[in-house]
Amino acid sequence: MSEQFKLLLVDDEPGLREAVQAYLEDEEEFTVTAVASAAEAWGVLEQNPPDLVISDIMMPQVDGYQFLAKLREDSRFKALPVVFLTARGMTGDRIQGYQAGCDAYLPKPFEPEELLAIIRNLLVRRSATVEAEGDSAKLEAIAREIAAIKGMLNQRSGITQTPSPIKIELTPREQSVLDLVAQGLMNKEIASQLETSVRNVEKYVSRLFSKTGTNSRTELVRYALEHGLTQ
Repeated sequence: MSEQFKLLLVDDEPGLREAVQAYLEDEEEFTVTAVASAAEAWGVLEQNPPDLVISDIMMPQVDGYQFLAKLREDSRFKALPVVFLTARGMTGDRIQGYQAGCDAYLPKPFEPEELLAIIRNLLVRRSATVEAEGDSAKLEAIAREIAAIKGMLNQRSGITQTPSPIKIELTPREQSVLDLVAQGLMNKEIASQLETSVRNVEKYVSRLFSKTGTNSRTELVRYALEHGLTQ
C-alpha cells in the first residue's frame, strides 16, 4: 500500500498504547495518533479525521461500546472502520461488539501481525468503496448532463447563433470530441467511436471547457450551438 493512512488508537493502558503505536508506525504507510480516552479521541476526530480507529473497550467514563455508538450516530463517521481491542474475549462480548458496529474484534493478547493484516484489509475495502462511490456519482452527473443536452438538441432550432466573443481554435481531435459531445454521447461511447481511451476523451473535454470558458458539458454544448462551433 503506497498511500498514507491516518490511524487513531484509543487505549487507556500506556504500555500497550505506546507499543501498538510504535509497531504500526514502523510501517511507512501509517501515521498514528494515540490517545487515552474516548473524549480525547473525539477531539481528534473533529480536528483531523482518521482513516481507521483502533479502540479498547474497557475504558473509564466512556467505554468502547459507547464511543462506537456515538461514532455511528454521526453521519461523518458511519462508515469509518473500527477495530476493537479488548481483554474480553467471550463470544457474547464479540457479538455485542459487532452489533455495536465494529468491523473487527481482536482479543488481547494478540499478535501484532494479525492486527496489521486486519487494518490493511479494512483500508483496502474502504478505499475500493470510496472509489466506487466516486465513480458512480461521476457517471450519474454525466448522465444528468447528457439528458439536458438531448433536451437542448430537441430545441436547437430556437437557438440563435452569434459570433463567439473570443477566438477559439480547435484541433481536429478536439472538434471531433466536441461534435460527439454535442450529439449527447458519453465518454465511453466517444472513446469507442474515436478508437481512443476514456482518459483521453476526458482530457479533450477538459481542454474544451478551458478554451470555451465553460464548466460542464451542458454549458459547452450550449456555447458550441450558440456560436456555431458544431453542427
